[in-house]
Order: sequence, then C-alpha cells, then structure tokens
Amino acid sequence: MSQFPVVDTGPGVTRQVLADHPDLMVVAFRFQAGAMGQPHNHPHVQSTYVESGRFRFTVDDVETEVGPGDSLVVASRAMHGCLCLDPGTLIDCFAPRRADFL
Repeated sequence: MSQFPVVDTGPGVTRQVLADHPDLMVVAFRFQAGAMGQPHNHPHVQSTYVESGRFRFTVDDVETEVGPGDSLVVASRAMHGCLCLDPGTLIDCFAPRRADFL
C-alpha cells in the first residue's frame, strides 16, 4: 500500500503516487466514466499503462482509444489529455519525478 495520500485532481479523478525517486515517479490515476484528464503538457517524459477501463487519449491532436493492457508514451512537452469512456485506472511513470505531485 502506498504511503502517499489519494488526491482529488478534478471531477471524477484521483491521483496517488505509488513510488518515488528523483529520476522516476509511478502514479495511479483513477477515473470515473466521463471524467477528463484536461489537456496539458510538462517537461517530463510520461509512459501510461491502462490497468483497467477504456480511455480516449489525444496527444498533439492525434486521438487514440486504449483499454486494459495498452500503453503509450508521451514525449516531453507534448500536449495531451484523455476522456474516460469506462471507469478505470491509469498507471503513469514520469521521468524525472513530478515534484509538483509531492
């Protein structure tokens, strides 16, 4: 079990850091159906693994639908966001760590 708290990040979305190191961070995002990961960008490279649920991701204006077992990588500074189609959990890794999540 993670020692980090569950944080509300918007309607129907929570975030919990699962593991942390200055060079890498692992984070679980849990979504209710219809919830959005608002479009944003950051300097970190991000990998996303779909643990459960179904999501429509937009990365630099390219839409991709993903489900359990799928993964994708978001380049540093790429504009990205998602819409949750079926409730689920995304496991994201950030390199380096997202200090703003601590």
